[in-house]
Amino acid sequence: MVIKTNEPSLELDLIDLANLFGQHNLEIEHEMQKTSGKVQNSFTVKNNDNGEIQSFSFSYDLDENLSELEKKSIVKKMVKNHLYQILSKLLKMSLPWGSLTGVRPTKLARDMIEKGQAKEYLVAEALEKGFYVSEDKAKLVANILKNQKCIIRNDNLVDLYINIPLCPTRCLYCSFISHQISALKENAIDEYLDCLEKELNEVKKIVADKAYIIRTVYIGGGTPSVLDEKRLARLLNMVSFAVDEFTVECGRADTITEEKLEIMKSHGVSRISINPQTFCQATLKRIGRPVTNNQVIEAYSKALEKGFVVNMDFIAGLPGERKAIFKKTMQMALELYPHNITVHTLSVKKGAELKWQQEILSEKDVEAMVSLAETMLAENGYKPYYLYRQKNQLKGLENVGYFRDEHVCIFNIDSMEETNTIIGVGAGAMSKRVFNIEKKIERQHNDKFLNDYCQKIDKIIEDKRAFFK
Repeated sequence: MVIKTNEPSLELDLIDLANLFGQHNLEIEHEMQKTSGKVQNSFTVKNNDNGEIQSFSFSYDLDENLSELEKKSIVKKMVKNHLYQILSKLLKMSLPWGSLTGVRPTKLARDMIEKGQAKEYLVAEALEKGFYVSEDKAKLVANILKNQKCIIRNDNLVDLYINIPLCPTRCLYCSFISHQISALKENAIDEYLDCLEKELNEVKKIVADKAYIIRTVYIGGGTPSVLDEKRLARLLNMVSFAVDEFTVECGRADTITEEKLEIMKSHGVSRISINPQTFCQATLKRIGRPVTNNQVIEAYSKALEKGFVVNMDFIAGLPGERKAIFKKTMQMALELYPHNITVHTLSVKKGAELKWQQEILSEKDVEAMVSLAETMLAENGYKPYYLYRQKNQLKGLENVGYFRDEHVCIFNIDSMEETNTIIGVGAGAMSKRVFNIEKKIERQHNDKFLNDYCQKIDKIIEDKRAFFK
């Protein structure tokens, strides 16, 4: 679809929404006219397959007493709703998330409650009526809000995120900025750890100066557990905060050894991720993930013996898989019974090799897979506790984290709901400063690539110091 509008600030939102409807040979021109207290959205839609042209017009009142930020929010919401109505009618299809294109539906719902735009017990209905969200997804959001009991809004309570953008190999679906260890020059990892330590030392000064309290530490990537035992111990020695929750991503089971688990345990790590993605060996081979189910089970068993809380990630919509295969994966996951299970919908982005293999992708069963996972997990005592969406996810669906026995990941909630400041350290890490009283968020990004990060480390530290002044 081709989208044109006389409001450049709305163009990306309209394009993102239109893309969720799939590939159609339509040209859409949008024109917005504003007069005192009234807005009119006019659309002209040309079907290039048959030459048919249709026109649509919508108008609504806009309270002039609202702030400019509030007006902007309403204008964006309404134009997306209007485009959704048109495309839904012309293409005879609806989307599970309606006109919503954002990453954080739960944050939107929480904001509606806090602003008095919806009662907590009616928030699902508000999403259905206000954004055309399906009943199932609206109820999922409401359920998640009920399960997020650990939110504490305190500008001095912060989370620390450390990024290790290294992997043993690159999976074909991955679009993260991550470096394959075998392709790095000699001493590159040690040089990166040197720079990481330098940035962390500055963070410790910032924490002391601002009287921050570190609530959680999350070491992600990449695959941090790809570091050998000596380097992993060095990394963990840099972190000297007593926290409620300390997570290390160990996504690839083939990177986990008993010695690494002992090192993590001795340094206070309380939670790890072991991510099978699927238990179908044919799929794992197809996506370039050389890990066996036996390796996953062995690593998981050792992690339980050491007393770790364990998360497992799975992906709905992997190439070549159908509902029956995905169901077997979920059945095996439930037999293992990890503390957390995260169900992702496949997202194929420009940086992933699967972008050039779309002939093996299928969206036919993906909604059924996601729905099946939700049902099976609920029947076995799991509850949803955080949710986020990404661009290019099949069917415009979502990623959902589930927990059992109160084992929520506090960092995931703080991060997705944007309730607390996050200090990001390392290449590609983002710091996010949350001002709860002023109701604003500021962001700062570190350079993405290892070489750039290491070359610019002094400037990065200077910028971080200024950001947290």
